[in-house]
Amino acid sequence: MLNYKKYKRFETVKLKDRQWPNNAIKKAPIWCSVDLRDGNQALINPMTVDEKIEMFKLLVKLGFKEIEVGFPSASQIEYDFLRRLVDENHVPDDVVLQVLTQARPHLITRTFEGLTGLKKAIVHIYNSTSVLQRDVVFNMSKDEIKEIAVKGTKLVKEYAKDFDGEILLEYSPESFTGTEVEYSLDICEAVADVWEASEDKKIIINLPSTVQMDMPNIFADQIEWMCKNFKNRARMIVSVHPHNDRGTGVADAELALLAGADRVEGTLFGNGERTGNVDVLNIAYNMFSHGVNPNLNIEDINEIIDVYERCAKIPVHVRHPYAGKLVFTAFSGSHQDAINKGMDKYKERKNNIWQVPYLPIDPSDLGREYEALVRINSQSGKGGVAFVMDHCFGFKIPKTMQKEFADVIQKLSEEKGEIAPDTIMEQFSKEYLDLEEPFKLIKCTITDITGEDYKEDTRVNVTLIYKEKEMELEGIGNGPIDSLKKALVSTELIDTKIIDYTEHALSTGSEAKAAAYVYMERNDTHEKTFGVGVNTNITRASIKSIFSAINRLYSKKVK
Repeated sequence: MLNYKKYKRFETVKLKDRQWPNNAIKKAPIWCSVDLRDGNQALINPMTVDEKIEMFKLLVKLGFKEIEVGFPSASQIEYDFLRRLVDENHVPDDVVLQVLTQARPHLITRTFEGLTGLKKAIVHIYNSTSVLQRDVVFNMSKDEIKEIAVKGTKLVKEYAKDFDGEILLEYSPESFTGTEVEYSLDICEAVADVWEASEDKKIIINLPSTVQMDMPNIFADQIEWMCKNFKNRARMIVSVHPHNDRGTGVADAELALLAGADRVEGTLFGNGERTGNVDVLNIAYNMFSHGVNPNLNIEDINEIIDVYERCAKIPVHVRHPYAGKLVFTAFSGSHQDAINKGMDKYKERKNNIWQVPYLPIDPSDLGREYEALVRINSQSGKGGVAFVMDHCFGFKIPKTMQKEFADVIQKLSEEKGEIAPDTIMEQFSKEYLDLEEPFKLIKCTITDITGEDYKEDTRVNVTLIYKEKEMELEGIGNGPIDSLKKALVSTELIDTKIIDYTEHALSTGSEAKAAAYVYMERNDTHEKTFGVGVNTNITRASIKSIFSAINRLYSKKVK
């Protein structure tokens, strides 16, 4: 049995009159990508400098204006990467590089050497403040821990005076979620005072859930408490850096924005140490799905996936929100049917507001293909098969026929697994369009006999082969279909009646084809089935549909 008594919840904040539950996200935060630092250090095989350059160019293209590029004082490759960005002019004027450093003199010196040549940069310092780390790692008092942060700020301030450019300071009380909020506030205020932060010289106060320790609503309470208790909130840019230990990184970030956060640090697809960082793309697409501009150029998800997987060498999960290969698919028949109807209604209404069941976002907005919306397997129903036939091939299968063909595909999928659209079309042709047994149509002539001494107005002369014997038949009736049926009945080989008939155009233009569907019943056995015919001439398409139906009725197709 699980020893649940081994664990205890860490109480951090008691917030009354919380306001964040009544708020809504109405604008995008300041985004800061940490793919090249936090995300990179979490890779089994960290990126090479060339891979980092490629990733950096992608982040710039996506619209990130703040990018943490590494820990240049920690290793030569980190330093060399920073220098390549600067020396090779990869940094646009509107993009600010962010670098991380511990608050030690020689590390800060090395950091500023790496920044030489930049007009603006963010120097990010941190030290752990949590109850646990104060006790078991540092064995220091609160005042001693605060002094580390204050001394680090003074050092950065000193070096910034001689830097030929603008330096912004970011401070993180690492393990904020495990720190008393009153103590976090005390340290952050002390750092801001030393930096001489003001509304004109803001400081970034980054409040990381270095380790998630509670539910997202508690994190939101912590953020709101901090925002309410800063003595001068206007001099702070409040940033959050959620990790994903409890699997709620996105929720932490979204609720933190409701609680007053201005900025979010995260990675593409949530890569990061342990269970990962917050997934920036997930948050951005969530905003987009609510009609909020995420201020990121994320309309080509396939390109983002391609570069990310190549550089990070981590596959994007097939069920990843928005980016996964299967997120715009539907295996359930009822889901497929709802998607099919929703897509039709969306086009019919010509409404600018997207409303399709099971699809909170239009896949085409992300550069995805509609053909991938529905995949067919043994769990699929008639709606899914009908959707594929319509959207991939233009066949608008009558509702009464959908189950008949879906049963064929289900049987096939039980044998082979998932069925691709092309395979479905091949089976449709085999079942309906290519039938030539036992009746093979050779020739059909249709004559208008209006004005002659007949009550009916159409004569059909048909040549066919039945059991290797050629036969010539004639029938007169009210239209080609009735005339053909009478011609066939005259042979006494078949005895049928037509229950229903529909037709539609398959495409447009001079070479347009038409599809005809006829529903027929054998009078002797009462078996029923559909037949389908396709031709550039709708009358000939209807003739073909008759032969398709009788071949199904008088073969083993429906027995």
